[in-house]
Amino acid sequence: MLQRLYSDEYKPIELQHEWRDLSQISPSLAVSVIASEDQKFADHWGFDVDAIQQVIEDGQAGKKMRGASTISQQLAKNLFLWSGRSWVRKGLEVYFTAATEVMLPKRRILELYLNVAEFGDGVYGAEAAAQTIFGVPAAALSSQQSALLAARLPSPKNYAIQPPSDYMKKRARWIQQQVIQLGNEAYLERL
Repeated sequence: MLQRLYSDEYKPIELQHEWRDLSQISPSLAVSVIASEDQKFADHWGFDVDAIQQVIEDGQAGKKMRGASTISQQLAKNLFLWSGRSWVRKGLEVYFTAATEVMLPKRRILELYLNVAEFGDGVYGAEAAAQTIFGVPAAALSSQQSALLAARLPSPKNYAIQPPSDYMKKRARWIQQQVIQLGNEAYLERL
C-alpha cells in the first residue's frame, strides 16, 4: 500500500482499506481465493514445490512463464517487499515466506492476505473491495461475488467485474467449480 501511495509510477490515489477479522469475511470469499490462487494452501509449508517444478520445466521448454506463488508467498511479498522481479526480492520472499509459515497458523495467514490483497485500483482488503465494488460488507458477499473478486486477483487493475467481461464470468465459474471440488467452506476447517 505504501508503494502504491508514494510511487512515482502511479497517479496519485486515495487508498481504500478497512481491516476485518476472518470471522467478518464471507467464508465463500476465503475459499474462492484459495481455489483461485493456491489450492494446496492447507497442505504445504509456504511453497508449492510441484507448481514451482512445472514452471521450471515450462521455462526450459520455452513456454510462457506463469506464476507459482502460494498465498503465503504473496502475503510475504505484499507485507514486507516491493513489487517487481529480481533475484534479491525473490530470495527475501523465500525468507519471509518461511518465517511467516513457522510463526503463524494458516487461518492467520489467510486473514492477513484477505486484508492486504489489492482487489482493485487502490482498493485493499476484502472489506474495501466488497463495499466499493458490490456495496455490501465483506461478510455478506455471495459465492458469485466472491468468485469474481478472486478472479480479479491476478491483475486487479486490469480485470473489470462491474460489469464482468465474458472472460471474468468464465473465470468466476471455473473458480466456483474448484470451490465445490475443494469441499466448499468445509475446506476452511482444515486450516
